[in-house]
Amino acid sequence: MTRIRFAATALALLMCGVWAIAEQAPAPPSAAPAAQGPQGRGQGGRGRGGPPRVRTRKAVLAWADTRNGIAQHESVSHALAVIERLGYESGAYDTYIRTDSNIVANEPKMTTGAPASGGPSLANVDAIFFLGHRDVPLDAQQKTELAAWVRSGKGFVAAHTALTAFDSWPEFGDLLGARYDDHPWNTASGTIINEDPSFPATKHFAATFPLTDEFYQPKAFSRDKLRVLLRLDVSKMPPNANNRRSDGDFPLAWAKMYGQGRVFYSSLGHAAETWDHRDIAQMYFEAIKWSLGLTEGDATPRPLPKP
Repeated sequence: MTRIRFAATALALLMCGVWAIAEQAPAPPSAAPAAQGPQGRGQGGRGRGGPPRVRTRKAVLAWADTRNGIAQHESVSHALAVIERLGYESGAYDTYIRTDSNIVANEPKMTTGAPASGGPSLANVDAIFFLGHRDVPLDAQQKTELAAWVRSGKGFVAAHTALTAFDSWPEFGDLLGARYDDHPWNTASGTIINEDPSFPATKHFAATFPLTDEFYQPKAFSRDKLRVLLRLDVSKMPPNANNRRSDGDFPLAWAKMYGQGRVFYSSLGHAAETWDHRDIAQMYFEAIKWSLGLTEGDATPRPLPKP
């Protein structure tokens, strides 16, 4: 009997200790809201045994196929993560991150050729953030569907390496507004001129500001078809034989319409740390919101400002 009483007393003391520890432990984080992101968080997906959920926010496809790129650009993963985080934390949009170009279609297919089950497609996203590189593998039908998708009124925001993509697809040059023509100074310190402090994506920048980055040189563009927002002050750069802009016009960011679609491009974002630059991240965030129609900004083409 004594042993039984001793065991009961010990058990009671042990339970009191557990309860005391539990009361001192921090409370667990509150559950995330039911509609916060693409994977079953308000995206129209069906949970196990549950009814289909209705998406309550715009959806963005962050698409970065770099398999055929030169040097691959190690910043790509971080850039996509930043775009997703900005949408998630602000609640402005939900993001799908994908590097598989097969889903850029009205009806994506699995590798077997059968229809893909669920996931993003041109049929259920409202804008694309594109960071592809060089020869992105889309077939002729996908290209036709993508161009028609943007023309119908969707958003297309592209960064850095996107200028090098689809060189053999003429219509993509029309969609984006320019083509890649080298980066004369590779990674260098430069002065950037803010041509449009009224546009949502650039209104937070100063009239001029310094930045170290890899500045892509555009070609085959016309100010009659796009609105330049930022440009490099070439007069402050050291002489370089690869600088082929004899007119001194070196755009680094622009906005344009493609049919009813809103298109934005900026060459800024070569290094991972550039995406941690608050003003650069805000530029892309505001560009995505503009492309989704959440904000308004004038994309009317304008000539090169006079000195």
